[in-house]
Amino acid sequence: MSLVVEGLRAAYGESQVLQGVSLTIGAGEVVTLLGRNGMGKTTTVRAVMGLLPGMGGRVTGGRIEWDGVALPGLAPYRIGRMGLGLVPEGRLVFPRLTVEENLTATARAGGRWSLDAVYQFFPRLAERRRNMGSQLSGGEQQMLAIGRALMTNPRLLLLDEATEGLAPLIRAEIWAVLAALKAEGQAILLIDKNLAAVMRLADRHVVVEKGRTVWSGTSEGLAASPELRETYLHL
Repeated sequence: MSLVVEGLRAAYGESQVLQGVSLTIGAGEVVTLLGRNGMGKTTTVRAVMGLLPGMGGRVTGGRIEWDGVALPGLAPYRIGRMGLGLVPEGRLVFPRLTVEENLTATARAGGRWSLDAVYQFFPRLAERRRNMGSQLSGGEQQMLAIGRALMTNPRLLLLDEATEGLAPLIRAEIWAVLAALKAEGQAILLIDKNLAAVMRLADRHVVVEKGRTVWSGTSEGLAASPELRETYLHL
């Protein structure tokens, strides 16, 4: 499997947000998309998942290909069925559905992930299976959002702000979950602000600034470039 994003341009109305984002992800890789707030990370994920038209946006140039198939113009549900699973910023669990209903609402059979598998992976969700989404803590909602995406049996999992707003103990639990997924060979595109954690987890990093890719490389390369981190990643 492979995701190729090359020279991606996208706009909301007349405002050009992406000016040339490029990244690739292969089977089993964990790749991060890094940059300060407002630099185009979430818009990139939305473009990949076909969500821009529903938000007043559009892809205006470049290419997005999944296993050689062009994604722009495809409906989000079709992209999901092709093996891309999204954990969106803000989690967006269904508040009036139970945990179990959230997990089964968009499930796709025929893969590693089933209800039992998700409950084994997230025992806390098994304990709360009859609770409504609105009754969960922020950390439990994030586990539910990840579990819901896994239930689509994705070949590529996209996580937008994986640990934002979570307590330190819950953040550590989410990082352990992502490490376990990586060990299983799950390909992941990850957005998160915790540089130390992503540098331990990821194979490669892509840094964006004002809607453009300005650097890509390994954790070793990022660690060896304090000027890069100071210029593009520190607030």
